[in-house]
Amino acid sequence: MRKILVMTCARSDYGLLYWLMREIQQDPSLKLQIVVMGMHLEEKFGFTYKQIVQDGFKIDAKVKMNLSSDKEEAVTKAVSVGVAGCTNAYKKLKPDVIVLLGDRFETFAAASAALFMRIPIAHIHGGEVTEGAYDDAVRHAITKMAHWHFVAHKQYAKRVVQLGENPKRVFRVGAVGLDHVKRTKLLSKKALEAQMGFPIDKNTALVTYHPVTLEKGMADRHIKSLLKALEKFNLQYIFTIPNADAEHTKIFKALKKFTQQHKSAKIYAALGAQKYFSLMKHAGLMIGNSSSGVIEAPSSKLPVVNIGSRQIGRLMFDNVINCSDDEHSIRMAIKKALSKLAQRKCQQMDKNALGQGNASKEIKNILKRVNLKNLKKGFYDV
Repeated sequence: MRKILVMTCARSDYGLLYWLMREIQQDPSLKLQIVVMGMHLEEKFGFTYKQIVQDGFKIDAKVKMNLSSDKEEAVTKAVSVGVAGCTNAYKKLKPDVIVLLGDRFETFAAASAALFMRIPIAHIHGGEVTEGAYDDAVRHAITKMAHWHFVAHKQYAKRVVQLGENPKRVFRVGAVGLDHVKRTKLLSKKALEAQMGFPIDKNTALVTYHPVTLEKGMADRHIKSLLKALEKFNLQYIFTIPNADAEHTKIFKALKKFTQQHKSAKIYAALGAQKYFSLMKHAGLMIGNSSSGVIEAPSSKLPVVNIGSRQIGRLMFDNVINCSDDEHSIRMAIKKALSKLAQRKCQQMDKNALGQGNASKEIKNILKRVNLKNLKKGFYDV
């Protein structure tokens, strides 16, 4: 049996990898191996590895990374701890291929260990650009370490080839997160309200804001501008906590304080994919700088206020309203997102250009047939 190891480091990538993991698990010719690391294993971030177990998956190894601090040196040290932990996990499990998604520093650690242990890598969501975060460099670095590339759009495929990867190794399958839109049984408005414990309507805003890692020392100013803007509206806010990037603690503390002072605001360490995508379906708008606003939200025709530079470079669609990270710009963008014109514009959107929810099955079928023996790629000159 071909052993396919799927690495997940946080609630965010697990939600995207869920259906691929299910596809591999259900295929009798494949053996699924799961390694969890990073934020999954931290109480502060909700011990989200438990959700993986509840979903019926077996975790084969855990790699702790000591993410209690948000200092630059702590993130750097966490990468080194992650490399060592992944090395031990790979030695034990002996996978035939490792599946990695995206651009997290935890994922970089997993890729580095695989490279030097001569285990081929299949990388999902390469070729994208996020100018405001060091994730951008991490993503491209993993592309060079990987042997197969599963991308969401033809423009992203072109970029992967431009990085020197052979087009025969690049597969345009669409965004894996869209499989939830097609395959996950989303909650009805009534069922969602029952689980959340409060009403969900068009005055509900889903808010996800992360540090802009290439703008050092700005997290405190950024989150204060966002929260001041939110206070100007009579909306209900559902916050998810930030990723474990440098300076995330400042954002986390500000959000906790805001929710303590405002009865209409709630904060969650982890909502789970079903609730998160159900909220996209029933909420009135989304605010922040999460990739989910520009990748998955278009499928729900949800207006999105995308703040600052973190996602600049990614393809943007008609549901996205870009703004600067000062209070005035955020406030004007929210007003625009709440307008009837913006709502109507979203409802008139065509199908999501990043796929139709078939990526997981395509990726699994490709991984079943690729040659895993030859690790020499060569450089493809454009």
